[in-house]
Amino acid sequence: MTNGDSDERRKGLPRAVVPSFFTLMNLLSGYLAIVQTIEGRFDYACWLIVLAGLFDAFDGMMARLTDSMTLFGVELDSLSDMVSFGVAPSALIYVFGLQEYGVVGLMVSALPTICGAVRLARFNVRFDGEKRDYFRGLPTPAMAAVIVAFILNFDEAGWFRPFSPGGLPVFIPLSIGLSMLMISTIKFDALPRPSRAYIRNHPRKATLYGIGLLLIIFLQQIGLLAALASYVSINVCYAVYSLFNGLPAERDKRGA
Repeated sequence: MTNGDSDERRKGLPRAVVPSFFTLMNLLSGYLAIVQTIEGRFDYACWLIVLAGLFDAFDGMMARLTDSMTLFGVELDSLSDMVSFGVAPSALIYVFGLQEYGVVGLMVSALPTICGAVRLARFNVRFDGEKRDYFRGLPTPAMAAVIVAFILNFDEAGWFRPFSPGGLPVFIPLSIGLSMLMISTIKFDALPRPSRAYIRNHPRKATLYGIGLLLIIFLQQIGLLAALASYVSINVCYAVYSLFNGLPAERDKRGA
Protein backbone atom coordinates (compact mmCIF):
# COMPACT_ATOMS: atom_id res chain seq x y z
CA MET A 1 0.00 0.00 0.00
CA THR A 2 1.37 3.40 -0.96
CA ASN A 3 1.50 6.42 1.28
CA GLY A 4 -1.03 8.14 -0.97
CA ASP A 5 -3.53 5.32 -0.44
CA SER A 6 -3.09 5.40 3.33
CA ASP A 7 -3.44 9.20 3.39
CA GLU A 8 -6.70 9.00 1.41
CA ARG A 9 -8.02 6.34 3.76
CA ARG A 10 -7.16 8.42 6.82
CA LYS A 11 -8.83 11.46 5.27
CA GLY A 12 -11.90 9.56 4.08
CA LEU A 13 -12.60 7.59 7.25
CA PRO A 14 -13.80 10.48 9.45
CA ARG A 15 -16.08 11.82 6.72
CA ALA A 16 -17.79 8.43 6.35
CA VAL A 17 -17.96 7.69 10.07
CA VAL A 18 -19.68 10.91 11.22
CA PRO A 19 -23.00 10.55 9.32
CA SER A 20 -22.99 6.76 9.83
CA PHE A 21 -22.74 7.29 13.60
CA PHE A 22 -25.96 9.34 13.60
CA THR A 23 -27.63 6.77 11.35
CA LEU A 24 -26.78 3.97 13.77
CA MET A 25 -28.05 6.07 16.69
CA ASN A 26 -31.29 6.37 14.73
CA LEU A 27 -31.38 2.57 14.45
CA LEU A 28 -30.57 2.10 18.15
CA SER A 29 -33.34 4.52 19.15
CA GLY A 30 -35.83 2.59 17.02
CA TYR A 31 -34.81 -0.71 18.60
CA LEU A 32 -35.12 0.75 22.10
CA ALA A 33 -38.57 2.09 21.19
CA ILE A 34 -39.67 -1.45 20.29
CA VAL A 35 -38.33 -2.75 23.62
CA GLN A 36 -40.17 -0.02 25.55
CA THR A 37 -43.37 -0.83 23.65
CA ILE A 38 -43.12 -4.50 24.62
CA GLU A 39 -42.66 -3.45 28.25
CA GLY A 40 -45.72 -1.17 28.07
CA ARG A 41 -43.83 2.11 28.46
CA PHE A 42 -45.56 3.88 25.63
CA ASP A 43 -44.41 7.42 26.47
CA TYR A 44 -40.77 6.31 26.43
CA ALA A 45 -41.32 4.48 23.14
CA CYS A 46 -42.87 7.60 21.59
CA TRP A 47 -40.04 9.90 22.62
CA LEU A 48 -37.45 7.38 21.44
CA ILE A 49 -39.05 7.47 17.99
CA VAL A 50 -38.87 11.27 18.13
CA LEU A 51 -35.19 10.95 19.10
CA ALA A 52 -34.66 8.63 16.13
CA GLY A 53 -36.15 11.34 13.92
CA LEU A 54 -33.64 13.87 15.24
CA PHE A 55 -30.75 11.50 14.56
CA ASP A 56 -32.18 10.90 11.07
CA ALA A 57 -32.16 14.65 10.39
CA PHE A 58 -28.60 14.98 11.71
CA ASP A 59 -27.15 12.16 9.60
CA GLY A 60 -28.30 13.79 6.37
CA MET A 61 -27.02 17.15 7.55
CA MET A 62 -23.64 15.69 8.46
CA ALA A 63 -23.40 13.83 5.14
CA ARG A 64 -23.90 17.10 3.25
CA LEU A 65 -21.55 19.10 5.47
CA THR A 66 -18.76 16.52 5.17
CA ASP A 67 -19.52 15.78 1.50
CA SER A 68 -19.67 12.07 2.30
CA MET A 69 -23.02 11.00 0.85
CA THR A 70 -22.53 7.48 -0.52
CA LEU A 71 -24.70 4.58 -1.69
CA PHE A 72 -23.66 2.74 1.48
CA GLY A 73 -24.95 5.62 3.57
CA VAL A 74 -28.23 5.74 1.65
CA GLU A 75 -28.81 2.01 2.16
CA LEU A 76 -27.84 2.13 5.85
CA ASP A 77 -30.16 5.09 6.36
CA SER A 78 -33.07 3.26 4.73
CA LEU A 79 -32.51 0.13 6.83
CA SER A 80 -32.41 2.25 9.98
CA ASP A 81 -35.56 4.12 8.94
CA MET A 82 -37.27 0.78 8.31
CA VAL A 83 -36.79 -0.12 11.97
CA SER A 84 -37.35 3.28 13.59
CA PHE A 85 -40.19 4.56 11.38
CA GLY A 86 -41.68 1.29 10.14
CA VAL A 87 -41.42 -1.56 12.64
CA ALA A 88 -41.36 0.61 15.79
CA PRO A 89 -44.55 2.59 15.05
CA SER A 90 -46.31 -0.58 13.82
CA ALA A 91 -45.48 -2.35 17.09
CA LEU A 92 -46.49 0.74 19.06
CA ILE A 93 -49.85 1.20 17.38
CA TYR A 94 -50.62 -2.53 17.69
CA VAL A 95 -49.83 -2.90 21.39
CA PHE A 96 -51.35 0.46 22.31
CA GLY A 97 -54.58 0.52 20.32
CA LEU A 98 -55.13 -2.44 17.97
CA GLN A 99 -54.24 -5.54 19.98
CA GLU A 100 -57.85 -6.03 21.11
CA TYR A 101 -59.07 -6.29 17.50
CA GLY A 102 -57.32 -9.61 16.91
CA VAL A 103 -56.25 -10.53 13.39
CA VAL A 104 -57.75 -7.34 11.93
CA GLY A 105 -55.71 -5.22 14.34
CA LEU A 106 -52.59 -7.23 13.57
CA MET A 107 -52.96 -6.82 9.81
CA VAL A 108 -53.79 -3.12 10.02
CA SER A 109 -50.85 -2.44 12.34
CA ALA A 110 -48.53 -4.15 9.82
CA LEU A 111 -49.41 -1.62 7.10
CA PRO A 112 -46.97 1.11 8.24
CA THR A 113 -44.13 -1.43 8.08
CA ILE A 114 -45.17 -2.87 4.70
CA CYS A 115 -45.90 0.46 3.02
CA GLY A 116 -42.85 2.02 4.64
CA ALA A 117 -40.68 -0.68 3.06
CA VAL A 118 -42.26 -0.03 -0.36
CA ARG A 119 -41.76 3.71 -0.02
CA LEU A 120 -38.12 3.43 1.05
CA ALA A 121 -37.33 0.97 -1.76
CA ARG A 122 -38.95 3.32 -4.27
CA PHE A 123 -36.93 6.22 -2.91
CA ASN A 124 -33.67 4.27 -3.17
CA VAL A 125 -34.12 3.24 -6.79
CA ARG A 126 -34.96 6.82 -7.77
CA PHE A 127 -32.28 8.50 -5.67
CA ASP A 128 -29.71 10.32 -7.81
CA GLY A 129 -27.73 12.03 -5.06
CA GLU A 130 -29.54 15.35 -5.42
CA LYS A 131 -31.55 16.74 -2.52
CA ARG A 132 -34.98 17.97 -3.63
CA ASP A 133 -37.40 20.26 -1.87
CA TYR A 134 -40.18 17.65 -1.88
CA PHE A 135 -40.84 13.92 -1.43
CA ARG A 136 -43.10 11.64 -3.44
CA GLY A 137 -45.37 10.17 -0.80
CA LEU A 138 -45.51 10.90 2.91
CA PRO A 139 -42.00 10.50 4.39
CA THR A 140 -41.71 7.60 6.83
CA PRO A 141 -40.46 9.82 9.72
CA ALA A 142 -43.53 12.05 9.29
CA MET A 143 -45.84 9.00 9.33
CA ALA A 144 -44.20 7.72 12.51
CA ALA A 145 -44.39 11.18 14.09
CA VAL A 146 -48.15 11.39 13.46
CA ILE A 147 -48.69 8.04 15.21
CA VAL A 148 -46.47 9.19 18.08
CA ALA A 149 -48.39 12.47 18.41
CA PHE A 150 -51.74 10.66 18.51
CA ILE A 151 -50.57 8.29 21.22
CA LEU A 152 -48.96 11.02 23.34
CA ASN A 153 -52.24 12.97 23.27
CA PHE A 154 -54.63 10.03 23.55
CA ASP A 155 -55.03 9.89 27.32
CA GLU A 156 -54.84 13.64 27.94
CA ALA A 157 -56.93 15.34 25.26
CA GLY A 158 -60.66 15.30 26.06
CA TRP A 159 -61.66 15.20 22.39
CA PHE A 160 -60.10 11.69 22.11
CA ARG A 161 -62.52 10.16 24.62
CA PRO A 162 -65.11 9.08 22.01
CA PHE A 163 -62.34 7.11 20.29
CA SER A 164 -61.13 5.27 23.39
CA PRO A 165 -61.35 1.44 23.63
CA GLY A 166 -64.99 0.48 23.31
CA GLY A 167 -65.65 3.39 20.96
CA LEU A 168 -64.61 4.02 17.38
CA PRO A 169 -61.20 2.37 16.73
CA VAL A 170 -59.49 5.56 15.51
CA PHE A 171 -56.17 3.79 14.99
CA ILE A 172 -57.58 1.63 12.19
CA PRO A 173 -58.34 4.50 9.77
CA LEU A 174 -55.23 6.32 11.00
CA SER A 175 -52.95 3.39 10.15
CA ILE A 176 -54.61 2.75 6.78
CA GLY A 177 -54.67 6.42 5.79
CA LEU A 178 -51.05 7.13 6.68
CA SER A 179 -49.88 3.95 4.96
CA MET A 180 -51.70 4.83 1.75
CA LEU A 181 -50.21 8.32 1.81
CA MET A 182 -46.70 6.85 2.07
CA ILE A 183 -47.05 4.89 -1.17
CA SER A 184 -48.97 7.64 -2.96
CA THR A 185 -47.38 10.01 -5.48
CA ILE A 186 -48.52 13.11 -3.60
CA LYS A 187 -45.74 15.66 -3.18
CA PHE A 188 -44.86 16.48 0.43
CA ASP A 189 -42.54 19.37 1.20
CA ALA A 190 -39.14 18.47 2.60
CA LEU A 191 -38.15 20.34 5.73
CA PRO A 192 -35.94 23.22 4.57
CA ARG A 193 -32.66 24.35 6.02
CA PRO A 194 -33.40 27.69 7.71
CA SER A 195 -31.71 30.52 5.87
CA ARG A 196 -32.35 34.09 4.84
CA ALA A 197 -32.57 33.03 1.20
CA TYR A 198 -35.32 30.51 1.94
CA ILE A 199 -37.32 33.03 4.01
CA ARG A 200 -36.97 35.60 1.23
CA ASN A 201 -37.95 33.18 -1.55
CA HIS A 202 -40.69 31.32 0.35
CA PRO A 203 -42.16 33.73 2.92
CA ARG A 204 -45.48 31.87 3.32
CA LYS A 205 -43.88 28.47 3.86
CA ALA A 206 -41.30 29.96 6.21
CA THR A 207 -44.11 31.55 8.25
CA LEU A 208 -46.03 28.26 8.45
CA TYR A 209 -42.92 26.36 9.56
CA GLY A 210 -42.23 29.04 12.15
CA ILE A 211 -45.78 28.78 13.51
CA GLY A 212 -45.46 24.99 13.64
CA LEU A 213 -42.20 25.24 15.59
CA LEU A 214 -43.78 27.65 18.10
CA LEU A 215 -46.74 25.30 18.55
CA ILE A 216 -44.40 22.43 19.38
CA ILE A 217 -42.31 24.54 21.78
CA PHE A 218 -45.23 26.01 23.74
CA LEU A 219 -47.89 23.29 23.48
CA GLN A 220 -45.54 20.29 23.36
CA GLN A 221 -47.38 17.09 22.34
CA ILE A 222 -50.61 18.89 21.45
CA GLY A 223 -48.61 21.36 19.38
CA LEU A 224 -46.76 18.45 17.74
CA LEU A 225 -50.07 16.86 16.72
CA ALA A 226 -51.46 20.17 15.44
CA ALA A 227 -48.30 20.92 13.43
CA LEU A 228 -48.16 17.43 11.88
CA ALA A 229 -51.88 17.38 11.09
CA SER A 230 -51.50 20.74 9.37
CA TYR A 231 -48.45 19.54 7.41
CA VAL A 232 -50.26 16.46 6.10
CA SER A 233 -53.56 18.28 5.44
CA ILE A 234 -51.99 21.20 3.57
CA ASN A 235 -49.98 18.97 1.27
CA VAL A 236 -52.91 16.64 0.56
CA CYS A 237 -55.31 19.53 -0.06
CA TYR A 238 -52.80 21.19 -2.39
CA ALA A 239 -52.42 17.93 -4.33
CA VAL A 240 -56.21 17.59 -4.69
CA TYR A 241 -56.51 21.23 -5.75
CA SER A 242 -53.74 20.81 -8.32
CA LEU A 243 -55.38 17.65 -9.68
CA PHE A 244 -58.78 19.24 -10.24
CA ASN A 245 -57.27 22.54 -11.35
CA GLY A 246 -55.38 20.67 -14.07
CA LEU A 247 -58.41 18.76 -15.40
CA PRO A 248 -59.86 21.61 -17.50
CA ALA A 249 -56.48 22.15 -19.15
CA GLU A 250 -56.25 18.46 -20.03
CA ARG A 251 -59.76 18.57 -21.52
CA ASP A 252 -58.85 21.64 -23.56
CA LYS A 253 -55.80 19.88 -24.97
CA ARG A 254 -57.85 16.85 -25.95
CA GLY A 255 -60.51 19.06 -27.53
CA ALA A 256 -57.88 20.90 -29.54
